[in-house]
Amino acid sequence: MDSEEVIELEKKFIMQTYTRQPIVLSHGKGATVWDIDGNSYIDCFAGVAVNSIGHAHPKVALAICHQAQRLIHSSNIYYTREQAELAKLLTGISPHDRVFFANSGAEANEGAIKLARKFTGKSEIIAAENSFHGRTLATVTATGQKKYSEPFRPLPEGFKHVPYGDLGAMADAIGDDTAAIILEPVQGEGGVIVPPEGYLRDVGELARQNDVLLILDEVQTGFGRTGAMFASELFDVRPDITTVAKAMGGGYPIGAVLADERVASAFKPGDHGSTFGGNPLGCAAAIATIEVLLDEKLPERAARMGSYFMARLRQVLQGCDSVRDIRGVGLMIGIELDGDCSRVVDEARKMGVLINCTAGNVIRLVPPLVIKKEEIDAAVDVLGQVIAEVQ
Repeated sequence: MDSEEVIELEKKFIMQTYTRQPIVLSHGKGATVWDIDGNSYIDCFAGVAVNSIGHAHPKVALAICHQAQRLIHSSNIYYTREQAELAKLLTGISPHDRVFFANSGAEANEGAIKLARKFTGKSEIIAAENSFHGRTLATVTATGQKKYSEPFRPLPEGFKHVPYGDLGAMADAIGDDTAAIILEPVQGEGGVIVPPEGYLRDVGELARQNDVLLILDEVQTGFGRTGAMFASELFDVRPDITTVAKAMGGGYPIGAVLADERVASAFKPGDHGSTFGGNPLGCAAAIATIEVLLDEKLPERAARMGSYFMARLRQVLQGCDSVRDIRGVGLMIGIELDGDCSRVVDEARKMGVLINCTAGNVIRLVPPLVIKKEEIDAAVDVLGQVIAEVQ
């Protein structure tokens, strides 16, 4: 079956909810992927910041293979060693005491919202404009971009939005019924927006002063992406709840709600659940992934490679009138252009580099943390040429 046949099958049988790039990927290794026609690409998107340890990492592949031969699923009616081991590992690398396992970032954020409401007895959740928290009805309502929520009204009640980075607006928004504040440490889908200096720390203090919980949505920033295991370390903020997913399983779908003991204790048997959440296969993949992150010191590597990547971008793109800004932390980088960047994505792909356009005019670069300097150099050269030609 060639690529045209695959694409035709997709158009015929799959609901058309995605604007796909016209290539059919076959396999990958490290920061490189190949399509079924044999073309190779430097992957600077990593499956939306998921493949942080690279494609087909042998340790994760072996862990999945071994676990699939033992036990794939058991439900949460029974104990499994893999789930207990992963929970211990997560509490060891995060600022939290307890874990609830889910399958995705949206489910993790749903769980966090439920936990905050159960713990506080209050209903209101304050989120940021331009944010992104998922595609379920509750998380799409928490998302501060109306394009995602407007088609699905009526929406759940109890959500309020304030400008990201505006501490005064956050303070004004807190009321007697405020249960929690939910924020991304760096807004990803919103255009790789880095918070002002001290903002997250000050929001954390504001939450404590008002007896409001702080939820950090680290679905995209977690597990080394920003140059620290969790971005909360980087921005010196102590959340009550952290949500994670994406890079957690090395490509296998798994997510989690991490919470402090005092908050987590609000959940009682029957309050929340997930059929597949924390299944043995997902937990085995996540254990192997986190061990790779630690053993290969990939958060620290992301800090170094991110600095190098941004320096090279600034060097090559200086003087390019269409470039408004180059920003980011670690290997989470945004190039803001003065116009739509979809053509840049198309032309870069034709030249062997996979990138993403978000917020309409921001090129989002979230490559595997194992990307090499020569791959960064090659990607920057392509971006420089494409942006100059297209813009």
